[in-house]
Amino acid sequence: MIGTKLRSVAFNTLFYANLFAQLLFWSPVFFLVPEAVAWRIVKNWARSSLWLLQVIVGARSHVAGTERIPHGAAIIAAKHQSFWDVLALLPVIDRPTFILKKELMRVPIFGWFARRMRMIPVDRKKRGGAIASMLEGAHRAIADGRQIVIFPEGTRTRPGAEADYRPGVFRLYEALGVPAVPVAVNAGLYWPSGTYLRQPGVVRAEVLEPIPPGLDRAAFLDRLRRTIEAHCLGLLRRAYDERPELPMNEAVRAKLRVRQAAED
Repeated sequence: MIGTKLRSVAFNTLFYANLFAQLLFWSPVFFLVPEAVAWRIVKNWARSSLWLLQVIVGARSHVAGTERIPHGAAIIAAKHQSFWDVLALLPVIDRPTFILKKELMRVPIFGWFARRMRMIPVDRKKRGGAIASMLEGAHRAIADGRQIVIFPEGTRTRPGAEADYRPGVFRLYEALGVPAVPVAVNAGLYWPSGTYLRQPGVVRAEVLEPIPPGLDRAAFLDRLRRTIEAHCLGLLRRAYDERPELPMNEAVRAKLRVRQAAED
């Protein structure tokens, strides 16, 4: 446990040092270079962060099913358990447009970079206005052939927590008429929110079969939720098969017990 704590402190220190160093280093030219160069800078930062996680903590990152990501316009609907989800998706999606909370756009330098890459800020305090603003930005991104990344629950959730999929993801799906690609993760076990600890192992994300456009709200949200949650549970079980000593909360324990009983 002491080794995990020390490695976690070292990783967090170097992770933020790397972030701030790259923001400062690239800021003089980032807003002048072509978009393709800007994307290489951003993706290389994500890769360097995942490399630090592997080398210092011993947590290797693996994203399966990337061949299912459409080359053109699409919605990427991903489970959100930690910041790892962002780092892992950035390198494997061609030109992702993340839907993020408005407050992040106000962070000095980071917010400027996000605006340069045309991310879509959402003010969660303005419900109706937030949807309208999100759709406006999404239409522009789709017209440009980009992929929109949205976390359907609107915030990070702990592994095993009851899923609450917000209506924004359906509004995007309905308005844009493009496939929605579910993504399952188990990152909350290795990079949990609310603590500095980082756990060794294999952090996994799985890109699942796209949901074609045209479903109604109930059918779409039910299919999206069932698909993501079932595969997340599968990834959680795989993680404990690989490393039984990983911390386990009661919600995960109960869900794994129910799944095991159903299979028996």
